[in-house]
Amino acid sequence: MAETILLVDNEIKVLEFMSSFLIKEGFDIVTALSGQEALTKIKETNPALVVLDWMMPNMSGLDVCREIRKMSKIGIIMVTAKADEMDKIVGLEVGADDYITKPFSLRELLARIRSFLRRVGDNPTCEEETLDRGEIIISISQYRVWKNGTEISMTPTEFKLLLTLAEKPGIVYSRLQLLKAALEDELLNVERTVDAHISRLRKKLEHDPANPKYIQTVYGFGYRFGDQT
Repeated sequence: MAETILLVDNEIKVLEFMSSFLIKEGFDIVTALSGQEALTKIKETNPALVVLDWMMPNMSGLDVCREIRKMSKIGIIMVTAKADEMDKIVGLEVGADDYITKPFSLRELLARIRSFLRRVGDNPTCEEETLDRGEIIISISQYRVWKNGTEISMTPTEFKLLLTLAEKPGIVYSRLQLLKAALEDELLNVERTVDAHISRLRKKLEHDPANPKYIQTVYGFGYRFGDQT
């Protein structure tokens, strides 16, 4: 069954160009010309992934990303002409899973889409279906997380990152190791993107994100999941 991709851009020609290419690659394509239309289409079609342009009138891609994250964990690839690293960090912090800078080739877009869908579709190699980490429970097969009995909404990237750390409490991972293990995308090679995802995870899991109990920083190297034993 073909995966459904929602393309969001205020330029019709851009949508037609991307749609034609991705349809030939076997995807079902839905399009939206505005942020509000995109939010409606998400509710109607439940796409696997949204390719979202940053610079749109009335409702920017960042605003759309924030609204999507209030109601859904679907994948989001942000498209923008902004090449500054801090812009990428901002996009990731509001909930994007990946980032592609204009101008880009359709082959690069396809590679990022397939990489994301592969990450989500992979079954983690772990004998347990559930990880019990004290206050935090992780359902591997269902891609769900609970803290003290309350379910915590996670994007696929956040879940993969948390699972990588939580499978081996106390083990320290460098940012580069987390990029490869949790993100599995060599194209996304800015190591600070890991920091952005870690920041979002802490806001969701930690009582005091400034003094984390679970996702701990090992200065000069990377991160580890706090050993609660």
